[in-house]
This record gives sequence, C-alpha cells and structure tokens, in this order.
Amino acid sequence: MVQERTLPQFQAPPAQISSEEGLVLYEDMILGRFFEDKCAEMYYRGKMFGFVHLYNGQEAVSSGVIKSLRSDDYVCSTYRDHVHALSAGVPAKNVMAELFGKETGCSKGRGGSMHLFSSEHNMLGGFAFIGEGIPVALGAAFQSRYRRDALGDASADQVTACFFGDGTTNNGQFFECLNMAALWKLPILFVVENNKWAIGMAHERATSQPEIYKKAAVFGMPGIEVDGMDVMAVRAVAQEAVARARAGEGPTLIEALTYRFRGHSLADPDELRSKAEKEAWLARDPIKRFEAYLVEHNLAEEGTLKEVRDRIQTRIDDALTFAEDSPEPSPEDLYKYIFAES
Repeated sequence: MVQERTLPQFQAPPAQISSEEGLVLYEDMILGRFFEDKCAEMYYRGKMFGFVHLYNGQEAVSSGVIKSLRSDDYVCSTYRDHVHALSAGVPAKNVMAELFGKETGCSKGRGGSMHLFSSEHNMLGGFAFIGEGIPVALGAAFQSRYRRDALGDASADQVTACFFGDGTTNNGQFFECLNMAALWKLPILFVVENNKWAIGMAHERATSQPEIYKKAAVFGMPGIEVDGMDVMAVRAVAQEAVARARAGEGPTLIEALTYRFRGHSLADPDELRSKAEKEAWLARDPIKRFEAYLVEHNLAEEGTLKEVRDRIQTRIDDALTFAEDSPEPSPEDLYKYIFAES
C-alpha cells in the first residue's frame, strides 16, 4: 500500500518580487480562474460543446512557470490548455472564440478546447492524447539548440516549457524524450502537473514510483518537487530551471504538486474523489494564498486587488461577447489550413 505523499517543505523567501511583478502574477491567475468559470457557465448553458477540461486550482503552476519565460520562448500543453494559452499571451477573446468554434478563434475554430495553437505567441498546441505534446516540445527545444550550435545563431537561446499530467509519466514518450533531452542538453523544462488523479485513477495506485521528480535521476538531470499551490515557490523553481536551460546546461524535471478543483472534464460527475480530500485542497486555493501574500508583504492593497478582479471580469465579458458575435467558419473553407500556404 503506497502511503499518501505530504506536500514539499520548499518555501519561497518573502518579498522576492516587486509590487508590479506581483500584480502581473495575480492578474494572470485571476484571468485563468475567471476564464474557466465562464467556460463552465457556458458549457452548462448548452453554448459550448465537446470535452472541456478546466484548470481551476492549478493556476499557480501556469503563472509561475510561463511568466518566468520570455515572449519568444515556447509553451507546449495538454488537453487542459486554456490557461496555458492565456499565460502565454494568447488573447482571451481568441481563446473563447476557439471554444465556440468560431473563425476568429486562435485555431480558426478548427481545434476547439483541446487544440489551442498560436504561432504568434509560440503556443505549440494543446494535445488530446496524453504524452502527445512531449515530442513536439522536444523538437522545439532541439531546433533552438541546433540553430545556436550548428548554425551559429547566437540569438537562438529560446527555452521550451512542456506541461503534462502525472498519468503521462507512465507513458513511453515521457521516458524517451527525457533521455534525448539529457543526451543533447536541450533547453527544456518538463513540468509535471501532479493533481493526484489521472482521469479517475489515483496516482499512487498507477505507478511504481509516485514521486515523479525522482525519475529525473535516471537521466542525470535535476528533478525538483515543488508546492504547485504556491505561485512564488513555482516561480522560484522555474526561474532557476529557465536560467540553466538558457545557459546551455540542459533540461529540468519539475513536479508541481497541485489539485484540480473540478472533475476531470465538465462531463465528469466527480464522484471518485472524497469530500475530505477536496475540502483539504480547496483550503489551499493558490489565488487566496497569493492574495494574502501580497497584502502581508505590502505589495498590494485589497482595493488594488479588487480593481484587478473587476478589470479581468470586464475582459472576460468582452471575450464572451466577441466569441458569440464572431462568424462561423465557412463551409467553402473546409480544406483550408490543412497544408501550409506558401
């Protein structure tokens, strides 16, 4: 019987950020939470279709990692990809339009919830099959290294952040890509969002080594466990890993211990997880914790935080209006975007 894991003891030192940096993180987390809440509302009102997997509760991971990257770095996601896209800079209106299947969506209405893509923002895509995005992310990291070392392009120091869940770490792509990344010292962060459940399978019941970060040692790369409900802790770990990658020192495996506050998808009745487990994790809401952090360290006042929330709510409302008013893809364009256009 595998014992329940406790959260890591890593604590970020206080006041490592300026007020401006703190508000950037807070705004990004609020954007993700409010966006997902609106998606749930639209889904249950019958205005959004297909499988929709929400990110509520995991915002500290997306904001902590992606806001530690440069705008020319790469992000690769999973089917729980809305908030990763938002953190990478894809406008909320274009993400919402994509979920409505509209022509103005970031994937032109062809991808939907699980296949968000934006070349402009180096968002390499969401992927419906677990592990499918890891080789794509590896390729992005390889081309950065190849352009810099083989082609002599000194500006090619981009880093790739690859997100996936705990269930993916039992798949072959995970091990194969970690091996290649270590061999070639690729500039990539493998970010495991361990929310304890692979759909309906408890993580501890599905793997012989539930402490995923320890798997990095097999490949000679750093493996780090971090409290995924603490944006400051995630940010500190991510910044160190990004610096290593950009300096040519190779990949890092980051295991963020986090929790999704909703079911696997909006079609999931969420009956497998115990009430006590859910309540324990809800008490560690990363947004409420960060609000307390900002106020406690005199980085923001409650009035300022309310202004952020009000501004983001307006942006979400505008995004919804934009999505609803946008045109459907034309049937005449059925074969458009299948091949690259010269």
